[in-house]
Amino acid sequence: QVQLVESGGGLVQPGGSLRLSCAASGSIIYIYAMGWYRQAPGKQRELVASITSGGSTNYADSVKGRFTISRDNAKNTVYLQMNSLKPEDTAVYYCNSVRGSFDPWGQGTQVTVAS
Repeated sequence: QVQLVESGGGLVQPGGSLRLSCAASGSIIYIYAMGWYRQAPGKQRELVASITSGGSTNYADSVKGRFTISRDNAKNTVYLQMNSLKPEDTAVYYCNSVRGSFDPWGQGTQVTVAS
């Protein structure tokens, strides 16, 4: 089965930037849409960005204009460029197929935005 490995998280100050990577063990070219999710302590996991095989993107209102999702099918990798980070962005970030999620989910990567 496909395995997903997230990386690129860390501690940054408000207004800073991070680029997250999601590496898949198998090809993602046949996956209709890949997405980035995040889960903060005590809160439900939420979808923050997605991208289809055709390159169509969608973003949660909370990150629109600040985050950019992209995919490189040749590298079987999905990226999330995060700019103008806010403390509210602090969470564990995961990637997965938007439809028919792969099981299990990856370990995620921690993003902490604080002074």
